Amino acid sequence: MLELLQPQTADKILHMMQMFRDDPRTGKIDLGVGAYKDAEGRTPVMRAVREAERMIWDKEQTKVYTAMPGDPAFLSAMQRLILGRETGAAMATVGGTGAVREALELVRMASPDATVWLSNPTWPNHPAIIDYLGLRRAGYRYFDAETGGLDVQGLLEDLARVKAGDIVLLHGCCHNPTGANLSLGQWAEVAAVLERVGAIPLIDLAYQGFGDGLEQDAGPTRLLVQRLPQVLVAASCSKNFGIYRERTGVLLAVGGDRALVQANLSALNRLSISFPPDHGARVVSTILDDPALHADWMAELEDIRTGMIALREGLAMALRTACRTDRFGFVSEHRGMFSRLGLTADQVEVLRDRHGIYMLDDSRINVAGLSDAAIPIVAAAIADVA
Repeated sequence: MLELLQPQTADKILHMMQMFRDDPRTGKIDLGVGAYKDAEGRTPVMRAVREAERMIWDKEQTKVYTAMPGDPAFLSAMQRLILGRETGAAMATVGGTGAVREALELVRMASPDATVWLSNPTWPNHPAIIDYLGLRRAGYRYFDAETGGLDVQGLLEDLARVKAGDIVLLHGCCHNPTGANLSLGQWAEVAAVLERVGAIPLIDLAYQGFGDGLEQDAGPTRLLVQRLPQVLVAASCSKNFGIYRERTGVLLAVGGDRALVQANLSALNRLSISFPPDHGARVVSTILDDPALHADWMAELEDIRTGMIALREGLAMALRTACRTDRFGFVSEHRGMFSRLGLTADQVEVLRDRHGIYMLDDSRINVAGLSDAAIPIVAAAIADVA
């Protein structure tokens, strides 16, 4: 049997990571991997996470299974964080990717003929999972590569063609890979279109707190929940709690018969992992339910967010000076970890080979991979190739 397996397409990010590790140059710069890094190039353990883990270590008496949908305290805390209240069905998942996968599994169970609509571009794992599950997909316009901004008119026109019961996958904030985000007013226009055509949004919320703040980043999701009868939300705790390796996520389903939806979510967990992992979830609920830890976590998260904005502004200014043009001014307007610079694959290759600067072939950069010292080096290199 095993000899019948076919080679799988290599993951571009993992391939780039290996190339970076194999590069012997000391001055190389990694702008590709999607993990937050501080000024020293580390992905630190947040203060509140470290304290929560100490509290869990001191108090935990058992490692027995939690409930099949996950620990109730975690599910309640995540509903409050994302939706502002406890409503709908909820399930703990293996990271944000697991939440997206389980959401699409739920779609396949309920409506296997539905089409899933994706922004152009989107996170590469979105279409990969959809294709693997055998669901249909289509694209809607989103990013204007010429300006580095949004094609709002194209977006609204394409969403108007969506059929009732179709799924529209939306990035809740900090769009990956572009960093270009809708304003709350534009989100209201999207909500109106989805309401009119009868589509169901699936919101991928991987970066709450990295954009304009915790509450502001939750605003679009809450708006859609208020306006529409059914909404799915796949959320990750990897970034805003810095617990990447703990694989902590949640799937929220608002609308329909809550008990029926919850039973189906539990069945999905049973069929895939039985009971979800608990350590990361317990860290999150400990932080969110403890006023002192919650406040400290919010303060550190805000420092991370404003630090990334400062890096964006610094890079945009350095590029303006090095390139003698405001072509890259959009970088300072984007939010979150990523921006797509609009360079060609050939230019990205030259950046890597000549300058030791690594980014994805589509020129997506992780702004958090920068430092004050690296900004002028990166700007000069981009000016050399662009």
